[in-house]
Amino acid sequence: MKRNKLVVVGVGHVGSYVLADAMKLGLFSEIAVIDIDKDLAYGEALDQEHATALTYMSNTTVHAGDYSECANADVIICAAGPSVIKSDEDTMPDRTQLAVVNSEVIREVMTGITQYTKDAIIIIITNPLDTMLYIAENEFGYPKGRIFGTGTMLDSARLRKIIAANYDIDAKSVTGYMMGEHGHTAFPVLSRLNVQGFGEEELDQVFQGKERLNRDTIKKQVVKAAFDVLNGKGWTNAGVAQAAVTLAKAVMLDERSVYPVSTTLHGQYGYDGDVALSMPCIIGRNGVEKQLEIVLDSQELKWLHQSAEYIKETIQVSKTGRTHHLQS
Repeated sequence: MKRNKLVVVGVGHVGSYVLADAMKLGLFSEIAVIDIDKDLAYGEALDQEHATALTYMSNTTVHAGDYSECANADVIICAAGPSVIKSDEDTMPDRTQLAVVNSEVIREVMTGITQYTKDAIIIIITNPLDTMLYIAENEFGYPKGRIFGTGTMLDSARLRKIIAANYDIDAKSVTGYMMGEHGHTAFPVLSRLNVQGFGEEELDQVFQGKERLNRDTIKKQVVKAAFDVLNGKGWTNAGVAQAAVTLAKAVMLDERSVYPVSTTLHGQYGYDGDVALSMPCIIGRNGVEKQLEIVLDSQELKWLHQSAEYIKETIQVSKTGRTHHLQS
């Protein structure tokens, strides 16, 4: 019997936030957590179980388990593997440095999951996100669309916050998103930026006296936003966990919401099965119901190809185990 069940794989900095957000969602009747550190999984589940006795918490069944929990799961969120760590230098730490170690982690996780299900919707958070999603989606015979990554959802939220702060408006009034890699080659699709019908060119006229939009500046600001969080507290977890839970909700309620998530491209922008990156997708009960290939202008297309080539290099690293040519 399906019972609105979520499985969270990996309950470190990110996974523990996913668990906490999912508990508050009031959408899952059962949540199972899996971690290589069984004591950690047990402790996190028990902590959340105690909280269900409090007034504003749903009485969700929460417990630690193994991969057999996936057999009747509706949604599985994978946050396993080490995260990008704080850097002492004034440079954005590169998620590709994790490619070698986390490619082994993701293969282990997918081997565990696919022993029990190829039916659940899987949402990947593990970095480098696009490469990990590519491995998970293409090496295990998982049905197309039923597995995807959080992609540039968080990057897009950061973009909307930056645009909104510039014009002193609510970020939820801004429609706009990042595409490409979840990482330093992500780029803003400013040709499609929209505030209630006002586009990129009109916004500077409508909001006079504010700083004019500059594409390169905004692209750098979004990447720096991640760096600011990372170097402030040592990791990023709240935003990406919320993105994953938002996607899980869209699946469970068959919302058919449009979000920029990471999937393998099949003919879009000249790529066919050789790269995964973020583009707008319809998210519903079957996962990615449709990939939406939006027409980009010449600068955005250039950025997309740069991003795709970078991801393809990282995919090669995950196969060969060599990272030296990707340090930046």
